[in-house]
Amino acid sequence: MKYAPLDRQQLLADYEAYEALGAKIAASSHDVLTLTDLHWVASRRERLARAQAAVNHAIVARMATEITAKTACGNSIRDILVNTLRISTSEAQARLDDAEAFGPRCAMTGEPLPPKLPVTAAAQSRGAIGVEHARVIRKFFKKLPAGVSAAARDKAEETLGDAATRLTPDDLKQVANRLSMTIDQDGPEPKDKIRGRRRGIRIGEQDADGLSEVSGFVDPECRAYLMAVNSNWAAPGKCNPDDENPCVDGEPDEDAVKRDVRTTAQRNHDALKAMCRALLASGQLGQHRGLPTTLVVTATLDQMMSGEGWAITGDGSMLHMEDVLRVASHAYHYLCIYDSHTNVPLYLGRTKRIASAGQRLALFGMEGGCTRPGCTAPASWCQVHHRDRDWADGGQTNIDELTLACQPCHRLLTSKGWRTRTGKDGRTEWLPPPILGLGEAG
Repeated sequence: MKYAPLDRQQLLADYEAYEALGAKIAASSHDVLTLTDLHWVASRRERLARAQAAVNHAIVARMATEITAKTACGNSIRDILVNTLRISTSEAQARLDDAEAFGPRCAMTGEPLPPKLPVTAAAQSRGAIGVEHARVIRKFFKKLPAGVSAAARDKAEETLGDAATRLTPDDLKQVANRLSMTIDQDGPEPKDKIRGRRRGIRIGEQDADGLSEVSGFVDPECRAYLMAVNSNWAAPGKCNPDDENPCVDGEPDEDAVKRDVRTTAQRNHDALKAMCRALLASGQLGQHRGLPTTLVVTATLDQMMSGEGWAITGDGSMLHMEDVLRVASHAYHYLCIYDSHTNVPLYLGRTKRIASAGQRLALFGMEGGCTRPGCTAPASWCQVHHRDRDWADGGQTNIDELTLACQPCHRLLTSKGWRTRTGKDGRTEWLPPPILGLGEAG
């Protein structure tokens, strides 16, 4: 249903009334409704929410055309959505992609154009399909080969848009997958290109035991290297952590082989761990952000004395103290002493522009990673930043004047109008540019 265009004041007034009515409904008890009523209300709310997504597309599309690099102080439209709406970076990018596919467009002459995927956009504006349906269809076209004709694309969108009004998003995925297998009349791309895109290893989050699930695909060359190493280091009796002196060099004796009750998967794991440890110990990895490429672990004296609890590594991983003590038995150590009240190192100060290795290690222990709120980048991904005054502006490279920022967040400070300062509690505060409208901390 189309309505006559409103003037600015009337539209803003309608939004005030819309918010007030939403607050009234949210505060109302739904206990007075029957089961039939609840089914009707839930369906109606879903249809309304789906239709509102189309309004979001129009708003985001308009923002993307109105905001320039100058007015945004160099911040991208994605950054503005993240900080204004307090949503994740992935969700902000998804909304931008949705707006590009389903939002209104204009020609260079200013003439209105239909959305890129008009059938899907129309169904969403009616509330017939949801965001999940729309994203299944958008991703289908993103993966579609460029050689598919325009007529075939239009027919595919009509098919998927109609199916979406009758299916769940999961069922729609199956339809989209089947359609993608039949629509590409030029055949698949060369296998080496497909294989190259599929390669990758994903290391999942740590669970309560500290274990991480690993999944992915390795290409034939990588597999060949792994199999060659595993033929030695993953053999029975080799690199066995249960042995007091695990055999790494040479052949294991017969007793070591007989004692080895590990599964093949466990032997592969222990061989990979031994490979990484040997490579780190080789000293051939060079430096990373001013430090030798090595394992940096931060723990308290109480933890080391008790052998309990978890320490944190420079990349944000959690390492149990039993493992820390075992690693420490054949490692070079740095000792940093902290004042018990301020948690500031008593002496690690310098006045040169570049932070010393000791200062970087101290920041690893003090801050653990990027200090920008919401950023989870570990310390090993971070650069050292002068917190209150840059070195060129008279700031000194003292440990209590430094902070950590990952490379993307550091760019916010150097080119996009953000700045940092020392808060009342001695920690780093991040202040956004005025365009984001978030204000400053007191």
